[in-house]
Amino acid sequence: MVPAETTPATPALPLARLLGHTAAALQAVRAGASLNTALARTPEAARPGTQALAFHALRWLGGAMAVRARLAPKTPPADVDALLLTALALLWPEGQPPYAEHTLVNEAVAAARQRAPASSGFINAVLRRFLREREALLAATAGDPRAVFQHPAWWIERLRRDWPAQWEAILRAANEHPPMTLRVDARRATASGYVERLAALGIGAHAAGGQAVRLERPRPVTQLPGFAAGEVSVQDAAAQLAAPLLLGRRADGAPWLAPGARVLDACAAPGGKTAHLLELADIDLLALDADPLRLARVQDTLRRIGLAARLQVGDAGEPAAWWDGRPFQAILLDAPCSASGIVRRHPDVRWLRRPGDIAALARAQARLLDALWPLLAPGGRLLYCTCSVFKDEGQEQIDAFLQRRPDALHVADPAAPGHLLPRPDNRPHQGATDAGDGAGPASPERASMDGFFYALIEKR
Repeated sequence: MVPAETTPATPALPLARLLGHTAAALQAVRAGASLNTALARTPEAARPGTQALAFHALRWLGGAMAVRARLAPKTPPADVDALLLTALALLWPEGQPPYAEHTLVNEAVAAARQRAPASSGFINAVLRRFLREREALLAATAGDPRAVFQHPAWWIERLRRDWPAQWEAILRAANEHPPMTLRVDARRATASGYVERLAALGIGAHAAGGQAVRLERPRPVTQLPGFAAGEVSVQDAAAQLAAPLLLGRRADGAPWLAPGARVLDACAAPGGKTAHLLELADIDLLALDADPLRLARVQDTLRRIGLAARLQVGDAGEPAAWWDGRPFQAILLDAPCSASGIVRRHPDVRWLRRPGDIAALARAQARLLDALWPLLAPGGRLLYCTCSVFKDEGQEQIDAFLQRRPDALHVADPAAPGHLLPRPDNRPHQGATDAGDGAGPASPERASMDGFFYALIEKR
């Protein structure tokens, strides 16, 4: 997980060095590595500053690429191009440049002398020309979707097809700084009580529905009271809908799942939803994940909050290798997806994905649904969710599954929102309830959630 985003400030290291590390990270992303992986290769002392600059550069990379194509039509070597694009993105006017223009140019040239000495004159000339001709260059790229919306053209077109009335708002939201939202352990405290605790320490926050608390500004978890003891965890409010949806309540208010019910978290890592399920109910939970290293993170999370589940390494799409034959009363399938709903938290995703990835991911999701359905007991429920805003991974996926499975019933639970769009005015559909409390109308604090899809399916 990338640490909580911070706002660039006076760097602890020389800016030229940070620009060099940021260019290296950008070059790695453009070559197919995640920003997480690139940051892990960055020297520890430079990591916070590099992360802040990389987030900014990736958010405005589309404009930088469009302008660079005009200023230098012949693509420079990868290392030089990465530094040039980093500087252009940091100078992009809509992004509110984090440093003075002359400082950025001078330090980018200094970084070039360290990174690719022969390119320093070229970098200097291109950046200064951009500043001189900026208005004309911006006007010339006004017809380039990359420059206008800061996303690949294929991504923009897919959103336009899926959400003809909302696509522009979704793209704008993707370049905003995301809030830092916490989940308070319901066994130990309430959201309002934790807000008061933070206020006593001078930390601004407000309750955001259920057990969610939204901080006024991101901060390291080491500054959060009770984090080390497991009293609070970092989890966006949209992701906090999963556990209460799956656990549910009957019409008479009684828990839908009896104590000790067998529950499967089919793609459990990194463990946020696993932990939330255990905080809310006394269940027999199997946490499954195909990646043993990622499954170890689930164990670390459970150890911090003081709860336990059975952990199993295995491919959810191949139950014969790990299933003991006993059915589950509930299954959570947080399926691998494009992550298109959390781009504001992971701005590298838009540049890592390729057009063919969505169809491949949709096939993988269908495979998981079909493989896990036989493991569910009659009368049991499966909650399918993705952190995607693409309909191929959401409603269209579930529509196709329901056509294949006559014993599957889409539960019309008012708390199950279907597609949640990452827009400032986003709301689950009318009648939805706050996550975790089981009653009451949707609160206005639900605005600015991550993009998600939820569908609750019952086995007849």
